[in-house]
Parts: sequence; structure tokens; C-alpha cells
Amino acid sequence: QVQLVESGGGLVQAGGSLRLSCAASGRTFSRYTMGWVRQAPGKEREFVGGINWTGGSIYYADSVKGRFAISRDNAKNTVYLQMNSLKPGDTAVYYCAATDTRMSIATMKYWGQGTQVTVSS
Repeated sequence: QVQLVESGGGLVQAGGSLRLSCAASGRTFSRYTMGWVRQAPGKEREFVGGINWTGGSIYYADSVKGRFAISRDNAKNTVYLQMNSLKPGDTAVYYCAATDTRMSIATMKYWGQGTQVTVSS
């Protein structure tokens, strides 16, 4: 069992930056591939990106590539999402999720409660 708690969301102007953190409980955090998923009002969930357990494999959606960076610190049981050059279109609730298989929304086994990110124009 893994429990996930996101933090770091908020209101930021377009062009600004935010860093989201996801703290995980459980001794087996380092075994999980971690992902970030977002959902804007009235839209489908979007897989933003993910990082495997070693940090050696990182995936980004085209919509955030070059602007967002995912990292993890297994010693701290924490995964991060650094978001730069934010756009109003990045406004969404951001969820942290964990899987013990491949990266995709469908395979995510554990989910956080989400944190709101709002980007003003």
C-alpha cells in the first residue's frame, strides 16, 4: 500500500514557475514508477509524465516537453514536478500516481488527492 500526498500547487502568472511535490508513505516507494496526471475542468485526464524507479527513464507529454521536469528522491520518498514557462492551458488539478507496471493512466494503482494549479494570463 502506498499513500500519496501532493503539495505545491497555487496561483501563478503565465510564464511563471511552480514545483509540485508528492510525498509517499510506505517502504516500497522506490519500487514504483511514478506519474503525474492532470485534469482540467471539462476535459479528459492527461498523462503529463512519469519516472521509473531508478530515475533513468522519464517520459513527458508533448504538451509539456521542454517546460516541465520530473525527478525523484527515493531517500525522501518524494517525487517532484518542476513546471516552468507556465501557460493558462496548464491550469488543472495535478495528481501524483504510482504504478508497479508500465507508465499510463490506466495502470496507475495509487493516486494522491490532487493539487490545484491555476495559471493566469
